[in-house]
Amino acid sequence: MNDTPPRHKRSGLFAPIGLFLIALIAWSVWWFVLAGQVRDRLDARIEGLRASGWDVAYSGLNPTGWPFRVRIGAENVRVTAPSGHALAAPDLAAEANAWDPNKWVLVAGDGLVLTRAGKGEVAIGGRAIRASISGLTQRWPNVAIELIEPRFTSQRDAEVFPISRAERIEAYLRPHLAPAGTPGVESSVDVLFRLIDAEGRPGGPVEGMARNGKLTLQIETVIEDADRLQGADAAGVFSAWTRAGGRFTNVRGEVSAGESRATLSSDVLSARPDGRLEGTLALNAQRPMAAIAGLAGSRDGAVDRAGAAGAAASTVEGGEDVAIAIVFRDGRTFLGPFALAPAPKLF
Repeated sequence: MNDTPPRHKRSGLFAPIGLFLIALIAWSVWWFVLAGQVRDRLDARIEGLRASGWDVAYSGLNPTGWPFRVRIGAENVRVTAPSGHALAAPDLAAEANAWDPNKWVLVAGDGLVLTRAGKGEVAIGGRAIRASISGLTQRWPNVAIELIEPRFTSQRDAEVFPISRAERIEAYLRPHLAPAGTPGVESSVDVLFRLIDAEGRPGGPVEGMARNGKLTLQIETVIEDADRLQGADAAGVFSAWTRAGGRFTNVRGEVSAGESRATLSSDVLSARPDGRLEGTLALNAQRPMAAIAGLAGSRDGAVDRAGAAGAAASTVEGGEDVAIAIVFRDGRTFLGPFALAPAPKLF
């Protein structure tokens, strides 16, 4: 009788290792194919911008992140629009999960430098500056931009930026949500903007309105004919949209400045050929006189101090809670017969 214990086949030990190696090789091939496609599409997009008159400069554009992520990092990035507006980043990175490349996160780790045409450069720092883009197969993707504790520093010889810092700035864009069959839905987008606890620069209109407090603003709207925003010329992306009759519809929002509070609404706002807003914005305001009086005391040359003082005096009769109509016309902002400042400018 043979008492020798049976010997196990070693081939059973190698089977799981073999399967793992096959899966690793297959995944690696997929990763490199995906990284190559991302790089090719990005190169094509950059060349398309350059052909449209944009100037795009960068260094060190290479994919990394194997095995689970695809990361595209670049240094000394600068994108200049035909209008002269530009955005620069010493370090910019975009990454996505390799198994879900339809959502990308962009991070500017060392801040940004914003160039406003004719006004100079503003350095933007903060705890975090990031954006996410998803739904790339949609006509309009979902975009979210977030600046946490941003600080704005105007560079030498540049025009001072309206705010010096904020707790948070957020902007969101998505395809317009409306019942099926609603005209114009396919070419419209929903936009939401939040400015939270912003502090104005000394002597500026934001500091004046907030009376040394803080400004918080939330506004949402629908941009009609958003497809027109894809064109760009020397005036900017809003120029072609304006010429085509583009409009902001269903404008809704809230604003607080120091002790003043207001809800705002407008059915339609549009823009003049020079980019200045036109239309009427209805405000239901609480204690508006404090903000308007502070605006009248602003040392900013763009504010019509006499007009703001007259508007402040006219609100006294309404008490603490009043309905106010802000009118944008002829390139100016009016409260009743009083011109306060230039109308907001899109480009």
